[in-house]
Amino acid sequence: MEKSQIKMQIEKAVDDARKKKPLAPSITNTVTVNLVANAQLAVGGSAAMVYLPDEGEWCAENGDAVYLNAGTLFPVYEETFPRTMKALHENKTPWVLDPVGLGIGSLRTKLVSFCKDFPPTIVRANASEVIALSKLWGLSSSSSSEGPKGVDSVDSVLDAKDAAKALAKFIHGAVAVSGEEDFVTDGEVSVVSKGGSYLFEKITGAGCSLGGVCAVYSGVANPFIAALTATQIYNLAGKRAEKECSGPGSFQVKFLDELYNAAPSDVAENPFDFA
Repeated sequence: MEKSQIKMQIEKAVDDARKKKPLAPSITNTVTVNLVANAQLAVGGSAAMVYLPDEGEWCAENGDAVYLNAGTLFPVYEETFPRTMKALHENKTPWVLDPVGLGIGSLRTKLVSFCKDFPPTIVRANASEVIALSKLWGLSSSSSSEGPKGVDSVDSVLDAKDAAKALAKFIHGAVAVSGEEDFVTDGEVSVVSKGGSYLFEKITGAGCSLGGVCAVYSGVANPFIAALTATQIYNLAGKRAEKECSGPGSFQVKFLDELYNAAPSDVAENPFDFA
């Protein structure tokens, strides 16, 4: 795939999301639910935040794509996640997995392990989570990684390159690895997207909301283009917002504005290289 083809598809995804307003419900981290919903709305999607098993099944049947985030788990999720995943699989609905904090607690490990039988369309995670997920699913065995430090990565994005490719091939979808520069792959085509801001680390929910926006674009594009478009618009908006803000609080506000105002052509032209 040539760069010009990728850019055309990115432009189309940005434009289609704004025209079609895909419904991308989320079962997500309670710490970040507000930013996830607002980011989805800013790029043109329609948001719905749910928690209960029957609500998850409804979303799988009626949503254009769904976002599942393992960040803050409640006992009910032991039923919600499996029932939702099964319904997503049965309805062939695209969905995004964010294995936040993988390795913390037995319930999280159990639910993320269960995903292997009903694989997501896109995995969005930091480098350590990608490496840990690949090992959990038996797709890779050797790594110097000690796993995530809480919800933070202790590995570089390029450390996760092989694990990301293995995951993408297994799920027949795409993996987006977030970091200083973001790595996006479908197992065959891989790119590094540039831009963003150091202030992403100073607000809660930058990564989680990126997963939600991946789901929005999954409603209008194939997994690789959806993951890359979300990454591109985040890197563009983050770079622009940093120039206009005075700190983390105003950065978050400016960032949402930049997501909303980003032209499709500007998203496509945000720097990225094949990797």
